[in-house]
Amino acid sequence: MKKRGEKIAVLTSYDASFTAVLESAGVEVLLVGDSLGMVIQGLESTLPVTVRDMVYHTRVVARAHSMSLLIADMPFMSYDTPARALETGKGLMQAGGAHMVKLEGGAEQTDTVAYLVANGIPVCAHLGLLPQSVYKLGGYKVQGRDADSARKIREDALALERAGASLLVLECVPASLAAEITGALEIPVIGIGAGAGCDGQVLVLYDMLGITPRKMPRFVKNFLAETGSIKAAIAAYVAAVKDGSFPAPEHSY
Repeated sequence: MKKRGEKIAVLTSYDASFTAVLESAGVEVLLVGDSLGMVIQGLESTLPVTVRDMVYHTRVVARAHSMSLLIADMPFMSYDTPARALETGKGLMQAGGAHMVKLEGGAEQTDTVAYLVANGIPVCAHLGLLPQSVYKLGGYKVQGRDADSARKIREDALALERAGASLLVLECVPASLAAEITGALEIPVIGIGAGAGCDGQVLVLYDMLGITPRKMPRFVKNFLAETGSIKAAIAAYVAAVKDGSFPAPEHSY
């Protein structure tokens, strides 16, 4: 799809019923995100989410999906060493049914990425705003605004691709930086709060339906408000990603 210039529509999913609706609306990639800690479990962050939680939700999504690529987040401190990452990845794929696992971090994760890939576990990397490092980053803030941090994100992206990552998520970075990285990488880049220049877009499902109690980030659009049904809202999201109308400038940095 990247080579054809076709945008990739990604949404999070945490259960069988929503998975069926997402696939019928044309979503190509499903992410079982550790965001379930906040939108399903009512937690303040993603940090308390366990491997057991992720395996359970990945398994119920896997039962309902038929066509989409299924990615599962590796939760906080479940990949602090390559060996532990392999055990976590094995569980998410064998017991959960994931096709790929996602981990956060830059060049410091290249050994882990390479080890997972060498053992048959495809990896999606994640740069920019890292929810599992929210306390280290000082909150949910846009990353890569200054020259040094932008250069670090660019270098990390290239290093992760060289290590064998198959996909990259860029979260909350300036649109110009995201577009530059997207053009420099051969692997697809999925943006969330990273502008329209990425190869695809992802949002938390509950955010784009406007059904979470927390304050919505700037990069979120409520598609349910203008469509009136969940399936129509998801279809509208897919169409907007495909034609490039989402994210609009007001959803970007």
